[in-house]
Amino acid sequence: MTLEQILNQQIANWNVLYTKLHHFHWYVKGAHFFTLHAKFEELYEEAAATMDEFAERLLAIGGNPVSTLKGALELATINETNEKLTAEEMVQTVVNDFSLMIDELKTGMEIAEQNNDEVTHDMFLGRMGELEKHNWMLKSFLK
Repeated sequence: MTLEQILNQQIANWNVLYTKLHHFHWYVKGAHFFTLHAKFEELYEEAAATMDEFAERLLAIGGNPVSTLKGALELATINETNEKLTAEEMVQTVVNDFSLMIDELKTGMEIAEQNNDEVTHDMFLGRMGELEKHNWMLKSFLK
């Protein structure tokens, strides 16, 4: 993959994740409603900011960020959902998505390094650290 492709894949994933987290925010039910309703909102706000950050980086290096829902769904490696999930299933889905995205960020860091693009490498590294922290917290919730 090229650096433009990996950035676009990330933009697409964060776009799908933004919608999925909104869905979970609206439809979470049960004893953990207040905790997860707030957490999903925090995460979808982070998703929106990350998507914008990656798109602006791609523009800065001469690329063209994916900017339609159709385009995002075609490029994304995570799936949207409209299933009726339990609160715990929602959290597990986010953990699974974050785990996939962490692996893809590692690949992106390698590609950025091969292209001598320290800025994109550092952006990917920072985001990977955030996702690893989120996964630790979400997995702790599930135990």
